[in-house]
Amino acid sequence: MFLLLPFDSLIVSLLGLSLTVLFTLLLVFIIVPAVFGVSFGIRKLYMKTLLKIFAWATLRMERGAKEKNHQLYKPYTNGIIAKDPTSLEEEIKEIRRSGSSKALDNTPEFELSDIFYFCRKGMETIMDDEVTKRFSAEELESWNLLSRTNYNFQYISLRLTVLWGLGVLVRYCFLLPLRVALAFTGIGLLVVGTTLVGYLPNGRLKEFLSKHVHLMCYRICVRALTAIITYHDRKNRPRNGGICVANHTSPIDVIILASDGYYAMVGQVHGGLMGVIQRAMVKACPHVWFERSEVKDRHLVAKRLTEHVQDKSKLPILIFPEGTCINNTSVMMFKKGSFEVGATVYPVAIKYDPQFGDAFWNSSKYGMVTYLLRMMTSWAIVCSVWYLPPMTREADEDAVQFANRVKSAIARQGGLVDLLWDGGLKREKVKDTFKEEQQKLYSKMIVGNQEDRSRS
Repeated sequence: MFLLLPFDSLIVSLLGLSLTVLFTLLLVFIIVPAVFGVSFGIRKLYMKTLLKIFAWATLRMERGAKEKNHQLYKPYTNGIIAKDPTSLEEEIKEIRRSGSSKALDNTPEFELSDIFYFCRKGMETIMDDEVTKRFSAEELESWNLLSRTNYNFQYISLRLTVLWGLGVLVRYCFLLPLRVALAFTGIGLLVVGTTLVGYLPNGRLKEFLSKHVHLMCYRICVRALTAIITYHDRKNRPRNGGICVANHTSPIDVIILASDGYYAMVGQVHGGLMGVIQRAMVKACPHVWFERSEVKDRHLVAKRLTEHVQDKSKLPILIFPEGTCINNTSVMMFKKGSFEVGATVYPVAIKYDPQFGDAFWNSSKYGMVTYLLRMMTSWAIVCSVWYLPPMTREADEDAVQFANRVKSAIARQGGLVDLLWDGGLKREKVKDTFKEEQQKLYSKMIVGNQEDRSRS
């Protein structure tokens, strides 16, 4: 049996006391408020304090950069080319008028000068690519004491460097361990809680407990990211038998929405820890999981979704129809599958504030573990969520038109750019149909003019 010296006994006592105090603080200020859905306002006070520090650091940085005469921020190249909204036919007419005596009306056949239109469009697209830049994080115009947000950062002053070093210590030595502990607490309670609730017979008690277990655990996970979320128009929150669609920036979009509502998730069955969580969740709530072989079967997916939404007692389905993460500056093409089901759609717009931490997941650059580490070592995740009025498909509207109408409403509310491009271009080449569409327009312009002349 080992005997502890007085000094060793003191160290053990202090360690035990520290752990007791830490657990008490977690229980009182984080876990209990998460259970009841209340907040003491500590995170908002923390956010206001950070804003004051960021403002001071940015002023010091700008002053130092001006004295040393070096560029502080990368030049932002958005909109460097002035583009007039003119049609293909109008532009080719202009080219022919300026470079040839033959007008398009008089010369419907191919002219060599026509290729200059396509060359110019190609060069404009390369110089001012509105698609590719949506898959990389934008650089901030102010510094938030994270070196990853301004790659032109140089030594400015001793005080600023010391402040940055203190920020590193706070984020990695205090916030990171606390957040990891909270994340494991939330995930552990979700697995254990949903598993236990799953053994109860179906009924109101099971539904009540399942809802509050899910909400409690997601709220703990939100606190693990120090997420400060502002929800607007909660009266429009999704209801049973509907489909909730939102723009997609990050995997944590699910946690952001699920901490304020009770949803049925849709996704592919995974292995490992994610598989354990999925199997536990489905015991307590009718989530819609697909096997890997079923995901590509559009008819089977549509059938499962239709069966779910037709049962008005089942939870609203949460779907991100973009199919990939976009950097929260725009909304890209919505896949039409979830709009063919015929259910009421509840649009939701999510807008993150990158000043405290960039939530965008660049999956082609970072793995999930690296991404989560970046999230947990950021200052905070600040975002706004708008619940838009429910929308239904009109009689003269197909699924694509309905999807575009919903997308436009989300983009307009969130202050995002509405793009028609497919987010799948992050990893795939441009589809041949896009090229063929331009070819058809040019061919129709030539052939159409010839037909008009033959009739006359």
